[in-house]
Amino acid sequence: MMSETNQTLPAIRTRVSEMLGVRYPIIQGGMQWVGYAEMAAAVSNAGGFGVLTALSQPTPEALAAEIERCRGLTDKPFGVNLTILPSINPPPYEAYLDVIIGSRIKVMETAGNNPKEFIVKAKAAGVKIVHKCVAVRHALSAERNGVDAVSIDGFECAGHPGEDDIGGMVLIPAAARKLKIPIIASGGIGDGRGLAAALVLGAEGINMGTRFCATKEAPIHENIKQALVAASERDTRLIFRTLHNTARVLKNAISVEVVESEKKGCRFEDIRHLVAGARGKAALVAGTPDDGIVTVGQIVGLIDDVPTCDELIRRMVAECHQRLSLVNAAFA
Repeated sequence: MMSETNQTLPAIRTRVSEMLGVRYPIIQGGMQWVGYAEMAAAVSNAGGFGVLTALSQPTPEALAAEIERCRGLTDKPFGVNLTILPSINPPPYEAYLDVIIGSRIKVMETAGNNPKEFIVKAKAAGVKIVHKCVAVRHALSAERNGVDAVSIDGFECAGHPGEDDIGGMVLIPAAARKLKIPIIASGGIGDGRGLAAALVLGAEGINMGTRFCATKEAPIHENIKQALVAASERDTRLIFRTLHNTARVLKNAISVEVVESEKKGCRFEDIRHLVAGARGKAALVAGTPDDGIVTVGQIVGLIDDVPTCDELIRRMVAECHQRLSLVNAAFA
């Protein structure tokens, strides 16, 4: 299903592309309320690696159905993200894991906590694990626990960048010089220049979330996509800073109100109604960017169109080759 034009572009061969079984080591982030079958399949069909988001599905049984729906849309490899977070009433994480294993998924992206027993169970079933980290110390711990690759999130990223505030230009090479397993660069990447830079810094692939939200196939309202196109690199806000659970989101009426509440001093309960996941999902579906939290990274400032995933990946790979050729020519 990959386009003929994409097949004519040189492949990018790294340990990550080999592990994933893809032509280009470009991974779609496991985004809540976005990582559905049409999104993952479009990325995989374009030569990248699409990812379904397990917890976007209300039940493990619904995830099994979504995996089969994705297989009906692509014959290329794709994976599943399972984010494990502590909560008062946690979802049945192990049941979701069992579906991933039972559905013969070959690569699982994990985030948040990563219980050793889950790693053992998945790897015993032949599942490769890519774990998302925001610090080198966390990446080293994941490596010791047996994951196959690490996705390292710089401070520019959407969602939770951690509390160390280290940008990708430092974090990627810092991780590359200490880890033996492959590194995937995440955060602040949305074009071929970013892909080339990540490879030069020591990563063997990239992970993109925000950029894939502004594609034709992304299952969110066109108004949201146009809000991303209109935003600059200054149009994100860091929320939950005072709660020590920092998250980077789009600047809108809700995120501004949250930041102002935090400045005055607030508990999570005081802002829960503003940041509720159901409210954010409704905003994505209805196309009302000011009605809920919209998770985006600083790369939003480099988005100026809404291409298909095929067009985006083709453009990125061509630009990456061009940029690396220019660098090589400078030393000729």
